[in-house]
Amino acid sequence: MTKHRDPRANRLLAALPEADLQRWLPDLEWVSLPLGRVVCEPGIALSHVYFPTSAIVSLLYVMEDGASAEIAVAGREGMIGVSVLTGGGSTPSTAVVQSAGEGLRISAKAITREFNNSAPVLHLLLRYTQALITQMTQTAACNRHHSVEQQLSRWLLLSLDRLTGSDLRMTHELIANMLGVRREGVTAAALGLQRDGCIRYARGHIHVRDRHALERRTCECYSVVKREYERLLPGGAA
Repeated sequence: MTKHRDPRANRLLAALPEADLQRWLPDLEWVSLPLGRVVCEPGIALSHVYFPTSAIVSLLYVMEDGASAEIAVAGREGMIGVSVLTGGGSTPSTAVVQSAGEGLRISAKAITREFNNSAPVLHLLLRYTQALITQMTQTAACNRHHSVEQQLSRWLLLSLDRLTGSDLRMTHELIANMLGVRREGVTAAALGLQRDGCIRYARGHIHVRDRHALERRTCECYSVVKREYERLLPGGAA
């Protein structure tokens, strides 16, 4: 198996005991996750759970008038489909690929069997669920109390933690939809970060020039989420 196609590129899969991972392998399927693909729709029971390896997936809440806001993001550190584990079956949120890449999926039936029959699997996935809930609650607080520039900085840092480089492809309009703010606010915040040397932005391409400077510009919400993921998940997951 080549490094590129190693399921351990997902940190939850990498954290499984070897015996558990080997048992999962026949049920794991590699999938392409192109930009904009919807992997979870509101009110529809999931048939599969996804473990991104190089893609990033946004969990969005879409209002009746079409307005949306991101409530969490998941990449190589996590999974999409915790409602399968909790017994809820579905959620009112939508999961959309925000950065194209690959991942693995496993049927809801197979992962439920593993979750119920393996203590290490149960403990690992429950800890991930707690970390995800922390990200959701912190995102809600951040969107209510912090500036657009702080929210944008947090969003960029969380995305970078789930990528291997320092570049993101995302327009101001798409970022505004993620943050639930006006595009003009995102443009002003991005120009400020670019003026101060934190990022370089051109034609939907964002390059982070100075990560440490970006960390100084964000609010405490980023560090709260990062510390909780590192505390709960093995291997210093992002």
